[in-house]
Amino acid sequence: MIEAEHPVLSVRRQCRLLALARSGLYYEAPGESAENLELMRLLDEAYTAWPFYGVRRMAAYLGREGHAVNVKRVRRLMRLMGLEAIYPRRKRGLSVPGEGAKTHPYLLRDVEVVRPDQVWSADITYIRLRRGFLYLVAILDWYSRYVLSWTLSSSLDAEFCVWALEEALANGQPEIFNTDQGVQFTSAGFTGLLEVRGIAISMDGRGRVFDNIFSERLWRTVKYEEVYLKDYADPREARHGLRAYFRYYNAQRPHQALDYRTPAEMYDGRAGGERERAAARTVAGTPVALRAPSVPATVGL
Repeated sequence: MIEAEHPVLSVRRQCRLLALARSGLYYEAPGESAENLELMRLLDEAYTAWPFYGVRRMAAYLGREGHAVNVKRVRRLMRLMGLEAIYPRRKRGLSVPGEGAKTHPYLLRDVEVVRPDQVWSADITYIRLRRGFLYLVAILDWYSRYVLSWTLSSSLDAEFCVWALEEALANGQPEIFNTDQGVQFTSAGFTGLLEVRGIAISMDGRGRVFDNIFSERLWRTVKYEEVYLKDYADPREARHGLRAYFRYYNAQRPHQALDYRTPAEMYDGRAGGERERAAARTVAGTPVALRAPSVPATVGL
């Protein structure tokens, strides 16, 4: 799959073309026991269904499923997976900035999102495999729900997030880019790409758990419609499955929140050009402006 001695393409370039961070090139199943991997599968499914479950509720849930697990163990596994319950105030998780990292204020309070490329966001989720797991980052246009880029990695370093951002920026740029305060998104490599292009950086603050809710809805959709159904055996299957799914998601999957149009139809004429997009608006009417949420919204993907 990757040719170390390729005469034209470097290993780095080959990985980027395959949406695979270099850490994934040397993927080995993590050193977790089979029992812990099964617990992580159950935690992932439970969190996708009930993201408000904290450590104690998760431990109780696992107990009802026949797994007597203490709170300490559940907490460790949830931290490894990057899961945090949706509380009025954020818990520690993937959204913890690195030591000395510069954070930015939240810029989207009461902002109406009325056009493509006005607001983009990035987020990371856990992708289970039969004998391990990966992390997935995706960059999303808020107005259209269009997935602009995505990358898989076996570790939570910043590199795979930077790669996804570079790919998205190769085709355009937003006015505002929103993330949580995770170390990947507060890294100099990530924020530097935004600052040099004059893109305003917005970061979710503590106590504002619904600021990135469009990404959370994307993850729920991807897992129910793709990941849980396919049960990937390895990173190769995950990459191929997600590539096919995101193509379907962008170009063919109608969204109720978009008057049953696709993200591609909404994102600047990606489906058939600007005239088709204009015609679709004429028939279906101009979409209602989205307001950046600070409370749970009722509109789904």
